[in-house]
Order: sequence, then C-alpha cells, then structure tokens
Amino acid sequence: QVQLVESGGGLVQPGGSLRLSCAASRSIASIYAMGWHRQAPGKQRELVADNLNGVIMHYADSVKGRFTISRDNAKNTVYLQMNSLKPEDTAVYYCNASPYGTTYYWGQGTQVTVSS
Repeated sequence: QVQLVESGGGLVQPGGSLRLSCAASRSIASIYAMGWHRQAPGKQRELVADNLNGVIMHYADSVKGRFTISRDNAKNTVYLQMNSLKPEDTAVYYCNASPYGTTYYWGQGTQVTVSS
C-alpha cells in the first residue's frame, strides 16, 4: 500500500502558475506509474498526466505544452507544474500511484481554481 498527500492547490488568475506536490508514504522509486487526474464539477475524472517508471510521460491533449509532471525519488514526491492556467483547468486534482499497473491508490485531492 501507499498513502498519498497532495498539496499546492489554490486560487490563481488566468495565465498564472501553480505547482502541485504529491508526497508518498513510501519509496516511489519502484512504483510503476504515478500520475495526476482531475475532476471538475459535473464531469468525470480524467487523466491529466502520468509518469511510467520515470521515463514515459503521457499528457491530456488539453494540457500539453502547459503542464509538466516530474518525480523526485529522493523525496518520494511527484509534482505537477501547471503554467498558463485557464478557467477550464478548475477542478479537484488527485494524485495516484500504481506499483504494478493494476491496483491504484489515490490521494484526497487538492482544489485548483482559475479565476479572475
């Protein structure tokens, strides 16, 4: 098992930046997949970005070129750098981890609101 705690959400103006952090309760070096999803009000949870074995990254088309996922194995932390934020990025952002690509563990979520 792995417990995940997100932080870094908040209110930001359009065009601004935020960096989300996800701290894991154990070493992430051997965890196959770590990523971020988000869920906006009235919408399904969707993949934002994931990082497989620290090598392969996937991004939703809507965030490509604006968001960057990274993992720091020494700190057992995954980050999501979000630039050029838009109102449609407003959502609760969830961190997830899957040690073997089967069972997924989730954090409690952090709210990101993009508004002027």
